Amino acid sequence: MANVSSSNGLEKRPKLRFPGFDEPWISQQFSCVFSFLQNNTLSRAELDSDGEVLNIHYGDVLIKFGSILDCNDKDIPHIASGHESQNYQYLQNGDIIIADTAEDETVGKATELVNVSGRKVEAGLHTIPCRPLSCFASMYLGYYMNTPHFHRQLIPLMQGIKVLSISKGNIAKTKICAPKSMLEQQKISYLLNVLDRRTAAQRKVIEVLKKYKRGLNHKLLSEIDGQNYQELGTVCSIVGGGTPDTLRPEYWKGNVEWFTPSEIGKSKYVLSSLRKISRLGLSNSSAKLLPAGAVLLTTRATLGEMSIARSECSTNQGFQSLIADSKRVLPEYLYYLQILIKPWCEKYASGNTFREISKASLSKCVVPVPCLNSQKRIVCILSRIDDLIETHERANDSLTQIKEGLLQQLFI
Repeated sequence: MANVSSSNGLEKRPKLRFPGFDEPWISQQFSCVFSFLQNNTLSRAELDSDGEVLNIHYGDVLIKFGSILDCNDKDIPHIASGHESQNYQYLQNGDIIIADTAEDETVGKATELVNVSGRKVEAGLHTIPCRPLSCFASMYLGYYMNTPHFHRQLIPLMQGIKVLSISKGNIAKTKICAPKSMLEQQKISYLLNVLDRRTAAQRKVIEVLKKYKRGLNHKLLSEIDGQNYQELGTVCSIVGGGTPDTLRPEYWKGNVEWFTPSEIGKSKYVLSSLRKISRLGLSNSSAKLLPAGAVLLTTRATLGEMSIARSECSTNQGFQSLIADSKRVLPEYLYYLQILIKPWCEKYASGNTFREISKASLSKCVVPVPCLNSQKRIVCILSRIDDLIETHERANDSLTQIKEGLLQQLFI
C-alpha cells in the first residue's frame, strides 16, 4: 500500500491507498445511494416464535457494528418470528441495517447484511434498514458507514440527552464517499474482512481458553479433601473501603491509588487507579490503606469481581478486600477461589437499590484451603492459562487497533 497526497486541495483522496490507484473519490448524497426500507416496529416480546423469520434487533447491530452480519452467525441472538405484515420488507445480501437508538454515540452504527442463505430476514425495532440503489463492492458500504469520517457527519444530527437517536431524515442529509474504481472498493473490503475474520478467530481462542480454565479451576478445587475446608474469615482479613469528602479538594489528586468497582475484574492484577486520593483524604475517611497483594473484591452492586493489587492502594465502599494470612493462604490462590466466592456473594447479597454482601456474610463463605504447597501447584497451573489468555488478548487488541487505524486512513 502507498501513501498518496492530493495534488489539488479540491480533490478528495484518503491518506492510504493501494498501489495503482490515484484518482479522486466521489461523494454522493445518502438519498442518491440508498432507498429506505420499512422495518418491523414490534418488539421481540410481541413477535411470534414459529422459527420462520429472523428479526435483527438494534442490539445485534451495535454488538456487530464494523463487521459483516451473517444470518448464520450463532453468536447473534436472533429471535425467530412468524409475524406477517405488509408494512415491512424482507432483507437481502448487501442491505444495510443502522441502529437508530443507543445510550451513547454508537447510535448510527451500521452493519451490512451478507449470507441470507434464502432465509426470511427482517429489520426489527429501533433499526433503519436501507438498500443500495447502485452497485458497490460487497461489504464496502458496511465498512464505510462505520468509519470516523462518516460518524462525524452523524454526531451533530443526533437527538436526545440520556438516550440518543437519529432519524431517517437526518441520515438522508449525510454523504457517502467511495472510490470510482470497483476494484479499489473490493481491495478495501477484502482487507478489512480478513482482519474481521482473524479477530473473530482470536476471540474464539480466548473464549475456549477461558472455558477450559473455568472447568479446570472447578476440577482442581473439587479434588481438595473436605477436611481442608475453612471459613474465609479464618484465613484472611476482610477490609472495607470508603470515599473521602468530594467537596474537599485537599483529599484528592494525591499519590494513593483509589479503586472503584468498574476498574476491577478486567485483569488479574491492577496497578494504577483512575483517581487518586491524598494521605489526608485517606486518614479522614473510612478508606483503608491495603498492602500489595491484597485481593480487591467488589461487594456492592457489582458482586464478586476480583483483581490483585500490585502495590499499596485503597478502595471505595463498594469493596470488601481480602488480605491473606501468609501462613495459611496465598493471595493468588484466593484470587482463584473467585469461582466459589462470586456465587456466594450473589446468593447472600441483600438490598433493594444496591445489592450488597456484608463483611459478616462474606467471612462465612466456606472454601477449600489445602497446604501452601498444594496452593502453589494450583496457582502455577491456572496462572499458565491466564498468561496464555493475556497473550491472545494482547494480539486481539493489536488487531482491533490496526483496524481502527485503517478505518481512519483508508477512507475519507
